[in-house]
Amino acid sequence: MRISVIGAGSWGTTVAAMAARRNPTVLWSRRGELAASVNETGMNTEYLPGVRLPYGLRATSDPNTAVADAEVVIMAVPSHGFRSVYRSLSGGISAGIPVVSLVKGIEQGTRMTMTEVITDEDPRREVVGVLTGPNLAMEVATGQPTAAVIGMENKDAAAAIQQALMDPTFRIYTNTDVVGCELAGALKNVMALAAGMARGLGFGHNTLAALITRALAELTRLGTAMGGRVETFAGLAGMGDLIATCQSDQSRNNRVGMELARGNTLEKITGEMRMVAEGVKTVTPVLELAAMHEVETPIASQVDRVLHEGVHPRDAVLTLMTREAKAEG
Repeated sequence: MRISVIGAGSWGTTVAAMAARRNPTVLWSRRGELAASVNETGMNTEYLPGVRLPYGLRATSDPNTAVADAEVVIMAVPSHGFRSVYRSLSGGISAGIPVVSLVKGIEQGTRMTMTEVITDEDPRREVVGVLTGPNLAMEVATGQPTAAVIGMENKDAAAAIQQALMDPTFRIYTNTDVVGCELAGALKNVMALAAGMARGLGFGHNTLAALITRALAELTRLGTAMGGRVETFAGLAGMGDLIATCQSDQSRNNRVGMELARGNTLEKITGEMRMVAEGVKTVTPVLELAAMHEVETPIASQVDRVLHEGVHPRDAVLTLMTREAKAEG
């Protein structure tokens, strides 16, 4: 299966490397110098330092070369640039080719998920889906065992991609609940910001466990209100990814939350990061979607206050802890 991966950040490069073990694979980078470096050194030293990439992986900065003859296109471009990059590529991708998103975000303004952006830009596209789960790039790239899920309505296409990407250290499941898989991945990034704040304040395991549990309830409420299945949020796309990103120092969103709790400004934190923390851009459309569907999202609301109103994370925690008493649910 000929595979094109669009976006040469840490996760895009990791997925391209897994694909290239058994499939002809092309990795597209916006920057020509990065593509040239990957081809010359066999490594992506900027985003996956120390990781040797498969010999057969080719990189390019030419969008036409990237998708020429592709049988699967995998999009790994951050949400804020996703639409424009896909628009530049879509004319070269025939209607029957599956397009899979790796991006865990929601587009600002439109409140669309990335698969919705694809079909909005390209109504003729027949097969779209998402690959998601507890997948920290460096751990996957270095062969640590984990699992993921392909959310795709077309079962045959999902099974084909599953076989192309799965190996002994990367187990892939399929799920027809595209909405649930995609929303779970996007919403958990906001919750990871909150978890990072808790860690940055010095709180321990009790606090983090309580936060993760209530975060799962919150993202399940909103996700099911928008059409996702409740069992999806209890699986790899929801609970699995939530646990990984809320606890790991490798999580960009977690790191942003920690630095905010330590007194650094959002502008300083994001200005020093090479990669995008999707939760920062996702929190506003999440709250807009919650209002549209009349779903209560107290954790996301407090994250927004910290990010956009200058509220200190300690005060946000106090607000959450002193809410009206209620039954669990």
